[in-house]
Amino acid sequence: MTGKDSRRTFTLEEANQRLPLVRAIVQDIVDLFRDVSERRDRLATIRARHGADSASSSLYSEENEQIEQDLKHDEERLRGFIEELHQLGIEFKDPVKGLVDFPSMADGRVVYLCWMLGEPEVRFWHELEEGFGGRQPILVESIATSDSADTES
Repeated sequence: MTGKDSRRTFTLEEANQRLPLVRAIVQDIVDLFRDVSERRDRLATIRARHGADSASSSLYSEENEQIEQDLKHDEERLRGFIEELHQLGIEFKDPVKGLVDFPSMADGRVVYLCWMLGEPEVRFWHELEEGFGGRQPILVESIATSDSADTES
């Protein structure tokens, strides 16, 4: 395993304590991602519909350029939100589901505590290679607690 072993790890308690902030950031990502995706689709439709007609294309060019600039700005905001999670030591996984992983320790190995927008607390975990499909309910005794984990690596 490469640099994955040197990352910050979270206990279950620490992950759940950070959820109010994480929830707000992830909600912003999900909402903005949906909005950006819808605007990108509309822009593509407009371009496909009016692209062949040079007269109508020039009518829409300024508006299209403004929409494109707004999209780029919002995409930069998305990257900023994701970077904010990264700075907290949290891995962002899915902008549609609002899925994040908290690196943690279980039975002496690094695993992910997995949380998805809409869930009241962190209740699932999975192996590093498993992903969302490998989520399993947390058995508290197997996940590091504040008494048993070294949280700063």
